Amino acid sequence: MTEIISYFENIDPVLGALYASLFTWILTAAGAALVFFFKGMNRALLDGMLGFTGGVMVAASFWSLLAPGIAMSPGEGFVKVIPAAVGFALGALFLFGLDKVLPHLHINFKESEKEGVKTPWHRTTLLVLAIALHNIPEGLAVGVLFGGVAAGIPEATIGGAVALALGIGIQNFPEGLAVSMPLRRQGVSKFKSFWYGQMSAIVEPISAVIGAVAVTFFTPILPYALAFAAGAMIFVVVEEVVPETQRDNYTDIATLGFIGGFIIMMTLDVALG
Repeated sequence: MTEIISYFENIDPVLGALYASLFTWILTAAGAALVFFFKGMNRALLDGMLGFTGGVMVAASFWSLLAPGIAMSPGEGFVKVIPAAVGFALGALFLFGLDKVLPHLHINFKESEKEGVKTPWHRTTLLVLAIALHNIPEGLAVGVLFGGVAAGIPEATIGGAVALALGIGIQNFPEGLAVSMPLRRQGVSKFKSFWYGQMSAIVEPISAVIGAVAVTFFTPILPYALAFAAGAMIFVVVEEVVPETQRDNYTDIATLGFIGGFIIMMTLDVALG
């Protein structure tokens, strides 16, 4: 891990954001590739993995984004927390808007429960778009942290950015599987199921580079940008991830998965950041 952090310290941070987000994409593809080896997936396991995803996202929102964002904000008391509060609200509102506009379907939901504008798009496309919605704030979070490093902000460290990318990559593994396996059960071919599963994370490298470049050129927005990514991630957890884990009889397993994901992400960030 020391060698990895050292490598990222010696390359352009925007390029580092791209590499880190490509890593998270690769792990999504690895999870989706399990469709070539298994015919189905236990429902309890899926709910546990989705809970794990939520735990990672919540922990990352605080430890990797909000805490450093508040620490680097000027002023004291209420003034110091204003950038975090404003950015958090804007991030949540941004995802709220996307949620209302982008057609998508939650993993455990019926086709009649699809959200966003009305569309004739196939269930397959809607499932992929639902996970893509999860991944937008994750890519932004990685990019914004690397952008902070490029801007020379002390609170934004390569170690913290690598820890965030590692945590998001770990939770992307089950997300890829959560897309590919249901598609396979619906009769989609193995290759197409894998293809759609890995494509759900294509937005991460794109949003990571956008976030890194934006912060590099507009350094004063960094506290707002960190909180923006956190607000978007928390919105996804509450609006998308948690409801997906509450549709079956495995809510306890999902809760334990959430706790495990939170602990792992917190440990990574504190140990490496």
